Amino acid sequence: MISKKPTKKLTIRMQVTLLCIALTVLVVVLCWVINSTCLERYYLWNKEKNLYEAYKSFNTAAVEGVLDTEEYDIEWQKICGKYNISAIILDADSKSIKCSSNEVDMLMRQLMEYLFKPSGSVWEPGAQIIEETEKMTLQITKDPRIKTEYLELWGVLDNGNLFLMRSAMESIKDSVEISNQFLAYAGLIAIVIGTCFVHFLSKTISRPILELAEISDKMKGLDFDVKYRGNGTAEIDTLGKNINELSQTLEITISELKTANNELQRDIEKKEKIDEMRREFLSNVSHELKTPIALIQGYAEGLKEGIHDDEESKEFYCSVIMDEAAKMNTMVKKLMTLNQLEFGNDPIVMERFDLVALINNCLQSASILIRQKDALVKIEDYQPIYVWADEFKIEEVFLNYLSNALNHLDGERLINIRLDENEDKIRLSVFNTGEPIADEALPYLWDKFYKADKARTREYGGSGIGLSIVKAIMESHHQNYGVNNFENGVEFWVELSASEV
Repeated sequence: MISKKPTKKLTIRMQVTLLCIALTVLVVVLCWVINSTCLERYYLWNKEKNLYEAYKSFNTAAVEGVLDTEEYDIEWQKICGKYNISAIILDADSKSIKCSSNEVDMLMRQLMEYLFKPSGSVWEPGAQIIEETEKMTLQITKDPRIKTEYLELWGVLDNGNLFLMRSAMESIKDSVEISNQFLAYAGLIAIVIGTCFVHFLSKTISRPILELAEISDKMKGLDFDVKYRGNGTAEIDTLGKNINELSQTLEITISELKTANNELQRDIEKKEKIDEMRREFLSNVSHELKTPIALIQGYAEGLKEGIHDDEESKEFYCSVIMDEAAKMNTMVKKLMTLNQLEFGNDPIVMERFDLVALINNCLQSASILIRQKDALVKIEDYQPIYVWADEFKIEEVFLNYLSNALNHLDGERLINIRLDENEDKIRLSVFNTGEPIADEALPYLWDKFYKADKARTREYGGSGIGLSIVKAIMESHHQNYGVNNFENGVEFWVELSASEV
């Protein structure tokens, strides 16, 4: 198999050079063609215009009667010299009034022949009339002696004087030939000089393009260190700056992709841990429901079999069943609430409310339970303190803290509720006297189903979900929460955004 050699491509510098040379040649050739085809016609049109301008001046002078004055002699000479024409004017008796050349007899004879001989008899073959009116004729004739073509205008002025004006056309043809020769030489010189200049200029143009090509080639290999160094405002410099920005963006994006890939790998590694947490969650739920279900089942069977027929025993059995069912119902409701919070199905409704009023209302609602627990609740007589939060969810946070404090009371059986202002934050803390929480248990208090004192939690029917709900609510508010141990008790706290009255 014969391998094909790669085709050598022209460099951009050579392409620009060849393009400019081709453009220069095209312009020169186009100018030469236009010069050859149109310049003679333009000269002829210009000569016709000059003859008519001279005719107007002569005619006006004749009508005003100043044609033979010395003042008009200067104007006569200017017109004949400016337009390069030979002119003669005769009166009604065929006598010369004005003549611009020494060939008075020849011009007079030529005019008489035009006026009195039959049409066509005085012209050489090929002579042509361009325009003819009652008073004048514009024509091209050829002198039979010297074989020279003339553009002539002859006829009668408005005052009856006869006139003849002529301009040689050989100068027009000579001018066209000279102009074409000069254009050819000038074009050749322009091509040579332009080629050298363009070849040098193309190097300046191609250098930044080649630099950009090198940068893009390195970017293809994920090398983003090379940057375009131009600082101009031309399109290529703008392209270079855009490539620099693209390089930086690609570097950041690739870095982010690699980071995301590493995080994905970590997520994959955590998959088993998540599965383990799921299994642990199911195990905890099963464990929490197993005891009340067993109690309900046992006491229900006892009622069915009539182990005790007295009304007091039946009432006790029914009370146990109802109590255990209520615990399960409470736990299920808390799990549903926690699930909605964690998955964002229960949106936060931010509103401004009086936190002091909320606390007082909650304490009033829980007054019976407080008396049952023989608790002493202390709270200062605060003025209204306004915060921004979801009022109903903050009420649930406070009730969880209050319930937790009532269920773990000991010693002085004191519950102290405080509100502390710190710049734009309000800290709500609930302290209860009793045994401090073990240090090793503190990090796990906010986990679902975690119970620091399982025996005591079971005693009051706790499910280990209340503090998890507090955590979910406060994190949905993007606010801090926590717990502090003291020698004589425990303090739970949350922070809320303050609002001016």
